[in-house]
Order: sequence, then C-alpha cells, then structure tokens
Amino acid sequence: MAVEQLRTRSVSFLTCCLCVSSIVYAGAPKPAPKPGTDVILFVDGEKLIGHLERATATSVVFKSDAAGEVTVDWSKIQEIHSSEKFAAIPKNVKLRRSEDQAQVPQGTISATAKSVEVTPTPQAAPRTVAVGDLVQLVPQPDFEKAFQHVSFTQGWSGGATAGLSLTEATQKDQTFTAALNMVRAVPSENWLDVRSRTIFDYNEAYSQLTQPATPAVKTSLFHVDAEQDWYTSSRIFVFGQAMFDHSVSQGLDLQQTYGGGIGLVLIKTKNQELDFKASADYIDQRFKTSALNKKLVGSIFSETYIHKFAHGILFNEQGGITPAWDNFNAYSAFAIAGLTFPVYHHLGVTVGADDNFLNDPPPGFKKNSFEFTLGATYSFHPAQ
Repeated sequence: MAVEQLRTRSVSFLTCCLCVSSIVYAGAPKPAPKPGTDVILFVDGEKLIGHLERATATSVVFKSDAAGEVTVDWSKIQEIHSSEKFAAIPKNVKLRRSEDQAQVPQGTISATAKSVEVTPTPQAAPRTVAVGDLVQLVPQPDFEKAFQHVSFTQGWSGGATAGLSLTEATQKDQTFTAALNMVRAVPSENWLDVRSRTIFDYNEAYSQLTQPATPAVKTSLFHVDAEQDWYTSSRIFVFGQAMFDHSVSQGLDLQQTYGGGIGLVLIKTKNQELDFKASADYIDQRFKTSALNKKLVGSIFSETYIHKFAHGILFNEQGGITPAWDNFNAYSAFAIAGLTFPVYHHLGVTVGADDNFLNDPPPGFKKNSFEFTLGATYSFHPAQ
C-alpha cells in the first residue's frame, strides 16, 4: 500500500513538473531570426537562404552557406527579400556629386524578375525600379563609402613584376627586368563615372655580359611616365603627362617629354576599355653624341586597350607615334603589350613585349629596340 501511494505521488509530481515546464517554455520568447539573412525563391520552387551581395540589370549575385556564391539570371528568380539595406541605382540618374545620392532609392529589397521594390523605412512608401532600368544594386554602406573623400595614398591598383637571369661560366651574364604599373581612379567603383585618374608606369631592363680579355657588353633601358586625367564627362578627359626614356641600345642618354592633351574613351564595358589620346609636347633628346641633341615640339597620338578575360587573365596593350613638328626626321613610335596569368592569390606570371622605334639615333646604332620579358607579378587592389 505504501509503495502504491509513493508511486502515485511520484507520477503526480512528474506531471506537475511537465506542466510547469510547458508553461515556462510557452511564455519564453522565441529565438530571433539570424540577422543579415536574405531569401531568394526560384521559379521552380527552390529556395536559398544567405546573403544578397549585388545585382545588375541581367543577374543577381547571392551567397549562401550551402551553395556558396552563385550568379543567377533574373528570369530564373521568383522573389528576393533582403534584411539589409541596398541602393538601387537606375539608369536615368547621373552620380557625379555627393548631392546626387538622394536621387537613388535606398532601403530593404523585395524584388521579382520584373521590378525591385525599395523600402527606406517600415513607415515610408516603397520606391520601385524596373529590373531593365537597373544599373547596379549595391549594399548601402558601400554606396555611401563611394562618395567619401579618399586620400592620395589610397585607391591604387596595378602590379609589380620582376625577372632575373644569371649565368656563371667562361662568360658571365646577368639580366634583370622590373616593372611597376599603377592606376588610381576616383571613384574606383565601376558603377560610378570616373572623375579623375592617375597613372604611373616604370619599366627597366638591364643586362651585362663579361668574359676574360673582352670589354663588357651592357644593355640598359628604362621608361618612366606619369599621367593625370580629369574627366569632363564619362567619355572625354583632359590630361597632363611627363615621360623619361633611356636606351643604351639606341645611343639615347635621356629623353624628357612634357605635355598635355585630350582623351576619348571609345569603348568601356565591364571587361574592356579602349582609350585614344592626342597631345602637344615639348621633347628634349640627349644622345651619347652631344652634337645630336635636340629640343623638339611634337605630339603623341596613342591608344590604350585593356581586356579582362575569364579566370582573372588580364591583357593590356599600348601603341603610339610621336611626330616632331619642327623636325620631321625626328619622329618615334612605340608598342607595348602584356598578358598576366594569376597563379595563387595575388601572385601571377606576366609575359610582355616592348618595341621602341627612334628614327634619328646616332651613327652605328639601330633605330629599333625590342624587349621580351617573362617574370613573376604581384597584383594589388585598392585598399578598402
């Protein structure tokens, strides 16, 4: 009898505990959803949960824990909902000053394959941008940062390349090549029109061949240039430039070029750009034979082409001709091309060629100089 009473009391106590636990659990607040979670629903019913990164008029870039970063065409999307705020930049808005930010809808996103609805605050009326009229959909913090002042030491991109060859035998041969190519565009975002651009290039090749009882044979070439561009529109810019050239192979001690002119952007897309430039310049040529030194007034007509291929492969090319208006015999021309293959993170391999033509070298020197380079490259991007 006592055992039965004890068993009854135990069951009653357990029932009480379960009831209290149920009441406490029911009254406890439910776990909040994970912050920064966005949802993309496809037309076939599949769903991805993760983070909306950016979008254009043709596609959406979405990152999820399950599938990683994926790029999806708008035609495959039924709905997108974001928890974070974005800026939806339409085609009819020109962003050149910080005051222009107010023309761009900013807020959380609810989108379909046809339109993007932007809600600034829960109380505010949403603004709608047609997907076909969308230039870029970017996170609001990135949009605001693009209009902030950037110091001259920030925003540089480009690469540094170096190559070395040593031979130790009866003949000793040392060859060294180096290049530094840097560009600073303001702003650096590809969805904003460039207002200014700074370009710096340095290229050098040096070699020395020695053997017993024979004079050493040296080859030394270098080219340095700096250019500052100011854009009057998205397609036209004015610029100032300075260039310095030295070539033992052509008897040229130093050529200094100073000038400026106008440039035209002929082609500009996400993956390529073609520029054409024309300038008026002062040219000071100093040769091994000082009697041949010249001070010239000329022009430089040149083009620059850059193409970004798949897998990070980069091709860049420049070419131009420099006539001298006060001495038609003292003209020159150049052509430069390079192809960079990424290997690991910032490291890559660059194959390049540099051809220079000088029509008035000293007697005994060839007019043409050709250089082929193969080296390791470190690529860098604008500091964030």
